[in-house]
Amino acid sequence: MTTRAAVCFAPREPWRIVELELDPPGPNEVRVRFHAAGLCHSDDHIQKGDAMMRFPVVGGHEGAGVVEEVGAGVTRVAVGDHVVCSFIPACGTCRYCSTGRQNLCDAGKNAATGEFADGTFRFHHEGQDVGGMCVLGTFAERAVISEFSCVKVAEDIPFEIGALVACGVPTGWGTAVYAAGVRAGQTVVVYGSGGVGSNAVQGARHAGAKYVVVVDPVPFKREMAELLGATHTFPDAASAHEFVVAETWGELADHALITVGTLHDEVIDSALKVVGKTGQVTITAVGNGSIDHHAGMFIGYQRRVQGAIFGQCNPQFDIPRLLGLWQAGDLKLEELITRRYRLDEVNQGYQDMLDGKNIRGVIVHEH
Repeated sequence: MTTRAAVCFAPREPWRIVELELDPPGPNEVRVRFHAAGLCHSDDHIQKGDAMMRFPVVGGHEGAGVVEEVGAGVTRVAVGDHVVCSFIPACGTCRYCSTGRQNLCDAGKNAATGEFADGTFRFHHEGQDVGGMCVLGTFAERAVISEFSCVKVAEDIPFEIGALVACGVPTGWGTAVYAAGVRAGQTVVVYGSGGVGSNAVQGARHAGAKYVVVVDPVPFKREMAELLGATHTFPDAASAHEFVVAETWGELADHALITVGTLHDEVIDSALKVVGKTGQVTITAVGNGSIDHHAGMFIGYQRRVQGAIFGQCNPQFDIPRLLGLWQAGDLKLEELITRRYRLDEVNQGYQDMLDGKNIRGVIVHEH
Protein backbone atom coordinates (compact mmCIF):
# COMPACT_ATOMS: atom_id res chain seq x y z
CA MET A 1 0.00 0.00 0.00
CA THR A 2 0.95 3.66 -0.07
CA THR A 3 0.86 6.31 2.63
CA ARG A 4 1.37 10.06 2.90
CA ALA A 5 4.27 11.13 5.07
CA ALA A 6 6.49 14.08 5.98
CA VAL A 7 10.01 13.21 4.82
CA CYS A 8 13.32 15.03 5.19
CA PHE A 9 15.57 14.05 2.27
CA ALA A 10 18.73 15.83 3.42
CA PRO A 11 19.92 17.93 6.39
CA ARG A 12 18.56 21.49 6.43
CA GLU A 13 15.95 20.74 3.79
CA PRO A 14 12.32 21.34 4.82
CA TRP A 15 9.94 18.48 5.46
CA ARG A 16 8.23 17.38 2.23
CA ILE A 17 4.85 15.69 2.06
CA VAL A 18 5.19 12.75 -0.31
CA GLU A 19 3.52 9.44 -1.10
CA LEU A 20 5.54 6.43 0.07
CA GLU A 21 5.29 2.74 -0.63
CA LEU A 22 4.75 0.77 2.57
CA ASP A 23 5.66 -2.89 2.93
CA PRO A 24 3.43 -5.27 4.89
CA PRO A 25 4.53 -6.17 8.43
CA GLY A 26 7.07 -8.96 8.82
CA PRO A 27 7.54 -11.26 11.82
CA ASN A 28 7.01 -9.43 15.13
CA GLU A 29 5.94 -6.29 13.26
CA VAL A 30 2.63 -4.44 13.06
CA ARG A 31 1.07 -1.84 10.79
CA VAL A 32 -0.32 1.14 12.68
CA ARG A 33 -2.68 3.79 11.38
CA PHE A 34 -1.55 6.91 13.22
CA HIS A 35 -4.11 9.44 14.37
CA ALA A 36 -1.81 11.89 16.19
CA ALA A 37 1.91 12.71 16.29
CA GLY A 38 3.81 15.10 18.55
CA LEU A 39 6.20 17.71 17.17
CA CYS A 40 9.20 16.95 19.38
CA HIS A 41 12.35 19.08 19.20
CA SER A 42 14.45 15.96 18.49
CA ASP A 43 12.98 15.69 14.98
CA ASP A 44 13.90 19.32 14.37
CA HIS A 45 17.47 18.57 15.47
CA ILE A 46 17.55 15.87 12.78
CA GLN A 47 16.15 18.19 10.12
CA LYS A 48 18.61 20.94 11.08
CA GLY A 49 21.55 18.53 10.88
CA ASP A 50 22.34 18.92 14.60
CA ALA A 51 22.05 15.18 15.26
CA MET A 52 23.24 12.20 13.25
CA MET A 53 20.62 10.45 11.12
CA ARG A 54 20.45 8.45 7.92
CA PHE A 55 18.55 10.28 5.17
CA PRO A 56 15.95 10.26 3.81
CA VAL A 57 13.86 9.85 6.94
CA VAL A 58 10.19 9.97 7.86
CA GLY A 59 9.94 12.22 10.88
CA GLY A 60 8.07 11.63 14.09
CA HIS A 61 8.66 9.43 17.12
CA GLU A 62 5.71 10.52 19.25
CA GLY A 63 2.54 8.86 18.03
CA ALA A 64 -0.70 7.10 18.85
CA GLY A 65 -2.99 5.10 16.63
CA VAL A 66 -4.72 1.81 15.90
CA VAL A 67 -3.18 -1.52 14.89
CA GLU A 68 -4.43 -2.49 11.42
CA GLU A 69 -2.38 -5.60 10.65
CA VAL A 70 0.04 -7.86 12.51
CA GLY A 71 2.86 -10.05 11.24
CA ALA A 72 3.76 -13.57 12.25
CA GLY A 73 4.55 -14.19 15.89
CA VAL A 74 3.10 -10.95 17.25
CA THR A 75 1.79 -11.42 20.80
CA ARG A 76 1.80 -8.00 22.48
CA VAL A 77 -0.98 -6.41 20.45
CA ALA A 78 -3.79 -7.42 18.12
CA VAL A 79 -5.69 -5.85 15.23
CA GLY A 80 -7.91 -3.09 16.57
CA ASP A 81 -5.80 -2.32 19.63
CA HIS A 82 -5.13 1.32 20.45
CA VAL A 83 -1.42 1.89 20.97
CA VAL A 84 1.09 4.54 21.94
CA CYS A 85 4.55 4.31 20.41
CA SER A 86 7.60 4.04 22.61
CA PHE A 87 10.46 5.83 20.84
CA ILE A 88 12.81 3.31 22.45
CA PRO A 89 11.51 -0.25 22.00
CA ALA A 90 11.39 -2.67 24.89
CA CYS A 91 12.25 -6.23 23.82
CA GLY A 92 11.85 -7.52 27.38
CA THR A 93 14.77 -9.94 27.27
CA CYS A 94 18.01 -8.01 26.81
CA ARG A 95 20.24 -7.23 29.79
CA TYR A 96 18.70 -3.80 30.28
CA CYS A 97 15.02 -4.72 29.88
CA SER A 98 15.43 -7.72 32.16
CA THR A 99 16.89 -5.49 34.88
CA GLY A 100 14.17 -2.85 34.71
CA ARG A 101 15.93 -0.40 32.39
CA GLN A 102 13.78 -0.55 29.27
CA ASN A 103 14.92 2.95 28.27
CA LEU A 104 18.30 1.39 27.41
CA CYS A 105 16.93 -1.59 25.44
CA ASP A 106 19.42 -3.03 22.96
CA ALA A 107 16.67 -3.14 20.32
CA GLY A 108 16.90 0.64 20.12
CA LYS A 109 20.29 0.53 18.41
CA ASN A 110 18.93 1.51 14.97
CA ALA A 111 17.20 4.72 16.07
CA ALA A 112 19.55 6.82 13.92
CA THR A 113 19.19 4.73 10.77
CA GLY A 114 15.50 3.84 10.82
CA GLU A 115 16.20 0.35 9.56
CA PHE A 116 14.85 -2.85 11.05
CA ALA A 117 16.99 -5.44 12.80
CA ASP A 118 17.41 -7.39 9.56
CA GLY A 119 18.89 -4.33 7.82
CA THR A 120 15.83 -3.62 5.65
CA PHE A 121 13.29 -0.80 5.48
CA ARG A 122 9.51 -0.67 5.24
CA PHE A 123 9.16 2.80 3.65
CA HIS A 124 10.24 3.34 0.03
CA HIS A 125 10.19 6.34 -2.32
CA GLU A 126 10.88 6.03 -6.03
CA GLY A 127 13.10 2.99 -5.51
CA GLN A 128 14.93 4.47 -2.52
CA ASP A 129 14.74 3.04 1.02
CA VAL A 130 13.41 5.52 3.57
CA GLY A 131 13.96 5.12 7.29
CA GLY A 132 11.63 6.12 10.08
CA MET A 133 12.75 8.28 12.99
CA CYS A 134 13.51 5.80 15.81
CA VAL A 135 12.26 3.07 13.42
CA LEU A 136 8.80 4.62 13.77
CA GLY A 137 7.99 7.59 11.51
CA THR A 138 4.80 8.90 13.10
CA PHE A 139 4.67 11.74 10.57
CA ALA A 140 3.30 9.08 8.24
CA GLU A 141 -0.39 8.30 8.17
CA ARG A 142 0.53 4.62 8.37
CA ALA A 143 3.75 2.86 9.33
CA VAL A 144 5.08 -0.61 9.98
CA ILE A 145 6.85 -0.81 13.33
CA SER A 146 8.15 -3.41 15.76
CA GLU A 147 5.70 -4.79 18.30
CA PHE A 148 8.40 -3.94 20.85
CA SER A 149 7.63 -0.27 20.16
CA CYS A 150 3.92 -0.66 20.91
CA VAL A 151 2.28 0.05 24.26
CA LYS A 152 -1.38 -0.92 24.38
CA VAL A 153 -3.64 1.69 25.97
CA ALA A 154 -7.34 1.95 26.75
CA GLU A 155 -9.62 2.91 23.89
CA ASP A 156 -10.99 5.92 25.78
CA ILE A 157 -7.58 7.64 25.78
CA PRO A 158 -7.66 10.44 23.16
CA PHE A 159 -5.01 9.90 20.51
CA GLU A 160 -3.59 13.40 20.99
CA ILE A 161 -3.09 12.70 24.69
CA GLY A 162 -1.55 9.33 23.90
CA ALA A 163 0.97 10.89 21.53
CA LEU A 164 2.25 13.16 24.31
CA VAL A 165 3.25 10.26 26.55
CA ALA A 166 5.28 8.63 23.78
CA CYS A 167 8.33 10.81 24.55
CA GLY A 168 8.08 14.34 25.92
CA VAL A 169 6.00 13.70 29.02
CA PRO A 170 7.84 10.62 30.36
CA THR A 171 11.20 12.11 29.40
CA GLY A 172 10.54 15.26 31.42
CA TRP A 173 8.62 13.69 34.29
CA GLY A 174 11.12 10.87 34.61
CA THR A 175 14.06 13.28 34.52
CA ALA A 176 12.80 14.68 37.82
CA VAL A 177 11.30 11.59 39.45
CA TYR A 178 13.65 8.82 38.31
CA ALA A 179 16.90 10.21 36.93
CA ALA A 180 17.28 12.99 39.49
CA GLY A 181 15.31 11.28 42.24
CA VAL A 182 13.76 14.49 43.54
CA ARG A 183 12.42 14.16 47.10
CA ALA A 184 9.96 16.07 49.23
CA GLY A 185 11.20 19.43 50.48
CA GLN A 186 14.07 19.77 48.01
CA THR A 187 14.97 22.70 45.77
CA VAL A 188 14.98 22.05 42.03
CA VAL A 189 16.06 24.36 39.20
CA VAL A 190 14.77 23.50 35.71
CA TYR A 191 16.55 25.07 32.74
CA GLY A 192 14.15 25.22 29.78
CA SER A 193 10.40 24.74 30.06
CA GLY A 194 9.28 23.48 26.67
CA GLY A 195 7.84 20.09 25.79
CA VAL A 196 10.25 18.23 28.08
CA GLY A 197 11.02 20.83 30.73
CA SER A 198 7.37 21.56 31.45
CA ASN A 199 6.96 17.92 32.43
CA ALA A 200 10.13 17.99 34.51
CA VAL A 201 8.33 20.74 36.42
CA GLN A 202 5.31 18.47 36.89
CA GLY A 203 7.51 15.60 38.00
CA ALA A 204 9.36 17.73 40.55
CA ARG A 205 6.11 18.97 42.03
CA HIS A 206 4.69 15.45 42.04
CA ALA A 207 7.76 14.33 44.01
CA GLY A 208 7.11 17.05 46.59
CA ALA A 209 9.84 19.63 45.88
CA LYS A 210 9.55 22.77 48.01
CA TYR A 211 10.91 25.09 45.35
CA VAL A 212 10.60 24.39 41.62
CA VAL A 213 12.52 27.20 39.94
CA VAL A 214 12.27 27.57 36.17
CA VAL A 215 14.72 29.43 33.92
CA ASP A 216 13.37 30.25 30.46
CA PRO A 217 13.70 33.46 28.40
CA VAL A 218 10.23 33.08 26.83
CA PRO A 219 7.43 34.74 28.87
CA PHE A 220 4.78 32.35 27.53
CA LYS A 221 6.76 29.32 28.68
CA ARG A 222 7.31 30.82 32.12
CA GLU A 223 3.56 31.42 32.43
CA MET A 224 2.87 27.81 31.44
CA ALA A 225 5.49 26.58 33.92
CA GLU A 226 3.63 28.33 36.72
CA LEU A 227 0.39 26.70 35.61
CA LEU A 228 2.14 23.31 35.71
CA GLY A 229 3.60 23.72 39.17
CA ALA A 230 6.66 25.99 39.12
CA THR A 231 6.93 28.02 42.31
CA HIS A 232 9.18 30.68 40.79
CA THR A 233 10.26 31.55 37.24
CA PHE A 234 13.09 33.69 35.88
CA PRO A 235 14.18 34.81 32.40
CA ASP A 236 17.88 34.16 33.06
CA ALA A 237 20.14 31.88 35.07
CA ALA A 238 21.74 34.68 37.09
CA SER A 239 18.41 35.79 38.56
CA ALA A 240 17.49 32.22 39.43
CA HIS A 241 20.88 31.68 41.08
CA GLU A 242 20.43 34.79 43.22
CA PHE A 243 17.00 33.57 44.33
CA VAL A 244 18.28 30.12 45.22
CA VAL A 245 21.15 31.53 47.27
CA ALA A 246 18.75 33.72 49.23
CA GLU A 247 16.01 31.16 49.83
CA THR A 248 18.33 28.31 50.82
CA TRP A 249 20.55 30.45 53.08
CA GLY A 250 23.46 29.73 50.77
CA GLU A 251 23.09 25.94 50.73
CA LEU A 252 22.08 26.10 47.05
CA ALA A 253 19.82 23.72 45.14
CA ASP A 254 19.55 19.95 45.48
CA HIS A 255 18.94 19.42 41.77
CA ALA A 256 19.44 21.16 38.44
CA LEU A 257 17.59 19.66 35.47
CA ILE A 258 18.78 20.69 32.01
CA THR A 259 15.93 20.38 29.51
CA VAL A 260 16.70 23.26 27.13
CA GLY A 261 16.02 22.95 23.42
CA THR A 262 19.72 22.85 22.51
CA LEU A 263 22.40 21.96 25.05
CA HIS A 264 25.33 24.39 25.37
CA ASP A 265 28.28 25.08 27.66
CA GLU A 266 26.75 28.09 29.41
CA VAL A 267 23.69 26.25 30.73
CA ILE A 268 25.86 23.38 32.02
CA ASP A 269 28.08 25.87 33.83
CA SER A 270 25.05 27.59 35.39
CA ALA A 271 23.59 24.27 36.51
CA LEU A 272 26.82 23.12 38.12
CA LYS A 273 27.11 26.37 40.07
CA VAL A 274 23.51 26.37 41.33
CA VAL A 275 23.68 22.98 43.11
CA GLY A 276 25.28 22.67 46.53
CA LYS A 277 26.78 19.82 48.53
CA THR A 278 25.66 16.39 47.19
CA GLY A 279 23.78 18.30 44.48
CA GLN A 280 23.06 16.62 41.15
CA VAL A 281 22.90 18.01 37.63
CA THR A 282 20.77 15.87 35.33
CA ILE A 283 21.20 16.43 31.61
CA THR A 284 18.41 15.44 29.24
CA ALA A 285 18.89 18.08 26.52
CA VAL A 286 20.44 17.34 23.14
CA GLY A 287 23.23 19.49 21.71
CA ASN A 288 26.96 20.18 21.82
CA GLY A 289 27.50 21.28 25.39
CA SER A 290 30.59 20.07 27.23
CA ILE A 291 31.86 20.00 30.81
CA ASP A 292 35.17 21.71 31.53
CA HIS A 293 35.59 22.11 35.27
CA HIS A 294 38.27 21.25 37.79
CA ALA A 295 37.62 17.91 39.49
CA GLY A 296 37.72 19.65 42.86
CA MET A 297 34.35 21.22 42.08
CA PHE A 298 32.85 17.74 42.13
CA ILE A 299 34.99 16.18 44.87
CA GLY A 300 34.74 18.89 47.51
CA TYR A 301 30.96 19.19 47.35
CA GLN A 302 30.26 15.62 46.16
CA ARG A 303 28.41 17.03 43.18
CA ARG A 304 27.19 14.61 40.51
CA VAL A 305 26.36 14.89 36.82
CA GLN A 306 23.81 12.40 35.49
CA GLY A 307 22.86 11.86 31.86
CA ALA A 308 19.34 10.61 31.18
CA ILE A 309 17.40 9.27 28.21
CA PHE A 310 13.62 8.79 28.23
CA GLY A 311 13.74 10.04 31.82
CA GLN A 312 14.92 6.54 32.82
CA CYS A 313 11.32 5.42 32.31
CA ASN A 314 10.22 1.88 31.54
CA PRO A 315 7.75 2.54 28.70
CA GLN A 316 5.66 -0.60 29.12
CA PHE A 317 4.96 0.43 32.73
CA ASP A 318 5.34 4.20 32.81
CA ILE A 319 3.29 5.16 29.74
CA PRO A 320 0.12 3.57 31.21
CA ARG A 321 1.10 4.91 34.64
CA LEU A 322 1.31 8.49 33.40
CA LEU A 323 -2.02 8.16 31.60
CA GLY A 324 -3.47 6.91 34.89
CA LEU A 325 -2.13 9.98 36.69
CA TRP A 326 -3.77 12.15 34.03
CA GLN A 327 -7.09 10.35 34.45
CA ALA A 328 -6.85 10.88 38.21
CA GLY A 329 -6.25 14.60 37.73
CA ASP A 330 -2.67 14.46 39.03
CA LEU A 331 -0.96 15.27 35.72
CA LYS A 332 -1.81 17.99 33.22
CA LEU A 333 -1.69 16.87 29.61
CA GLU A 334 -4.34 18.73 27.60
CA GLU A 335 -2.74 21.98 28.71
CA LEU A 336 0.50 20.98 26.98
CA ILE A 337 -1.09 21.02 23.52
CA THR A 338 -0.69 24.58 22.31
CA ARG A 339 -1.86 24.04 18.73
CA ARG A 340 -2.96 21.26 16.39
CA TYR A 341 -1.67 21.03 12.81
CA ARG A 342 -2.46 19.13 9.64
CA LEU A 343 0.36 17.00 8.25
CA ASP A 344 0.86 19.61 5.51
CA GLU A 345 1.60 22.21 8.19
CA VAL A 346 4.55 20.37 9.77
CA ASN A 347 7.10 23.02 8.80
CA GLN A 348 4.92 25.77 10.26
CA GLY A 349 4.57 23.72 13.43
CA TYR A 350 8.31 23.58 13.90
CA GLN A 351 8.71 27.26 13.13
CA ASP A 352 6.15 28.02 15.84
CA MET A 353 8.13 25.85 18.25
CA LEU A 354 11.37 27.67 17.44
CA ASP A 355 9.60 31.02 17.84
CA GLY A 356 8.61 30.06 21.40
CA LYS A 357 4.89 29.87 20.63
CA ASN A 358 4.33 26.21 21.52
CA ILE A 359 4.79 23.93 24.48
CA ARG A 360 3.81 21.05 22.22
CA GLY A 361 2.34 21.12 18.75
CA VAL A 362 0.47 18.00 17.62
CA ILE A 363 -0.18 16.74 14.10
CA VAL A 364 -3.68 15.35 13.70
CA HIS A 365 -3.73 12.93 10.78
CA GLU A 366 -6.78 13.21 8.52
CA HIS A 367 -7.96 9.82 7.35
